[in-house]
Amino acid sequence: MNGSGGAAIALRRATMRFGHHVVWENLDLDVAPGQCLAILGPNGAGKSTLLKVLLGLLPLSGGTIAVDARPPGHGSAEAGYVAQQRVFDPDLPVRGRDLVQFGIDGQRRGLPRTRARQVDPVIQAVGAQAYADVWIGLLSGGQQQRLRIAQALAGRPRLLLCDEPLLSLDPAAQEEIVAVIDRHRREHGTTVVYVTHEITPIADVVDQVLYVAAGRWAAGSPETVLTTERLSALYGTHIDVLRVHHHVVIVGGDSAGGATHHPHDHGPAGHVRDRHDGHAGHLPEGDQP
Repeated sequence: MNGSGGAAIALRRATMRFGHHVVWENLDLDVAPGQCLAILGPNGAGKSTLLKVLLGLLPLSGGTIAVDARPPGHGSAEAGYVAQQRVFDPDLPVRGRDLVQFGIDGQRRGLPRTRARQVDPVIQAVGAQAYADVWIGLLSGGQQQRLRIAQALAGRPRLLLCDEPLLSLDPAAQEEIVAVIDRHRREHGTTVVYVTHEITPIADVVDQVLYVAAGRWAAGSPETVLTTERLSALYGTHIDVLRVHHHVVIVGGDSAGGATHHPHDHGPAGHVRDRHDGHAGHLPEGDQP
């Protein structure tokens, strides 16, 4: 593992427990500024928990974490967050553009009229201009999600944390939204973290994968993490990683618990890029099965 100097995200022996339950432990990870990280794993593995730690909403049980060389939560106005989708009340008197405006007003930069002028470009960028003045609760799930993403991007964050941001979007819309986020990443040097069950829509933009399961973890390039050998070591039982029609499907036996017939559509293996051979690709020594 490289030193944390200059890392957008740096974790050292990071551990999260709830009571006697170990969510993950001894997690070491570096994410460089402007990189894209995908956090994968079965339900209940602690993917969203890690996002809350990065936001400063949950303290670690052990180890250390730094976001831009500071404890999470310090300077948090520079972090954007797309939460898991929740339905808005149809009677909520808030327009789509109001929701986006909240993402700017929360940072209080500039005069109100100046901040308002930041709203239209980001609404247009996610393709939501046709319904930006409709009450948010009357929009479809996919329309609401576009506006949530616009809200997160409106403040021009240096770190963008996305918790299942592509839910309720059809494949074409997913591709469009990923392109919007990735363009922002490349133009502004934003570090992007996706929590997702499906890597296919983001396969072309992912630099690193962090796979969490059964209290353990593996990190590295998609090619080095999403293999039979790596995931079998992670789960402590045999896991088959199959490539079917250019997608990756993960299948495990009953002893794998959450891995049982756990299909991850991990996307076109030939389209993910290997940039991180080396330190990040090892199971922590204490977690070896």
